[in-house]
Amino acid sequence: MRKISAAALALAFVLTSAGSALAATKMLETGSSLVYPLMNLWVATYQKKNPSVEITTQSTGSGTGIAQAVSGVAQIGASDAYMSNGQLAQGKMLNIPLAISAQQINYNIPGLNNAHLNLSGPVLAGIYSGKITMWDNAQIKALNRSIASKLPHQTIIPIHRTDGSGDTFIFSQYLSFSTPSWKNGPGYGTSISWPAVATAVGANGNPGMVQTCQNTRYSIAYIGVSFLNQTNKAGLGFAALKNRAGRFVLPTASTISSAAGTLVGKTPNDERISLIFAPGANSYPIINYEYAIVNPKQANGQVANELKKFLNWAVDRNGGNSAHFLNAVRFIPLPASIVEKSRKQIASIKG
Repeated sequence: MRKISAAALALAFVLTSAGSALAATKMLETGSSLVYPLMNLWVATYQKKNPSVEITTQSTGSGTGIAQAVSGVAQIGASDAYMSNGQLAQGKMLNIPLAISAQQINYNIPGLNNAHLNLSGPVLAGIYSGKITMWDNAQIKALNRSIASKLPHQTIIPIHRTDGSGDTFIFSQYLSFSTPSWKNGPGYGTSISWPAVATAVGANGNPGMVQTCQNTRYSIAYIGVSFLNQTNKAGLGFAALKNRAGRFVLPTASTISSAAGTLVGKTPNDERISLIFAPGANSYPIINYEYAIVNPKQANGQVANELKKFLNWAVDRNGGNSAHFLNAVRFIPLPASIVEKSRKQIASIKG
């Protein structure tokens, strides 16, 4: 009897284990290369505590993330950009903030990469439109009087994203909100019609932006702050940007928090809002919510429940929004009021 019982217990264990393996919930997260480093940290930790959940992460750009969430290919479309009214007209989607991030303006100017150049929206618009072509241009000198004599008489190489990108969305918003001529020209979006600049170079994803800027002397690029370790390792400089109050500020936890603090109270219930060019003397001008684009109607109840659990963990100060994770990528946590709004959206997900 003991042998039979032992065999029966062993068989039951095998069947239970097999059943658990078969019941594993698989989800796909794809999109923003800015949030990709954070998502990888989150998923590695979350899956250890929840082994019945398998989450695959992909860095494909925000445009692809949104598209694949809408089509149902992905359960989470990670995006630095919220969806427009036109996009939402094609089908209801949730835009759920997960954290707050920022963007650097990096450059590769031999001899000046240790200096923080002062740059403004109008000057960057001039560079990316081809109106400002040399590093010693009078407009750049005027913003950098202490090092004006060191600015080289070299052609500027502007680098832009070639994929549908939330980084392009927030960078072009900064140009649009600070420079009327840009607003009336290319405007903003995850993909825009870049002005024809002979020296311009395209790159794919934030990793491609870092590598291209590193390999291209006298270049300039916009790169997510989660890649600060990589840009530092590449020896790139990063700029102090002119904010709405007319001050030049660097992307730090303090300046990102200051900018967020001026606008989070205006966040609507659907949480689609731009945090670009916020008011305030200490506000860094290029910050944003990192969004999970999610279909409120999932394939089945099991997927819906596991997706809700993961997203609720992600926005929790004791989970994904803890300093342990966010400090590693230079993000800041969601304010309590935004966590509450995000949780309400998450609760609406059904199977």
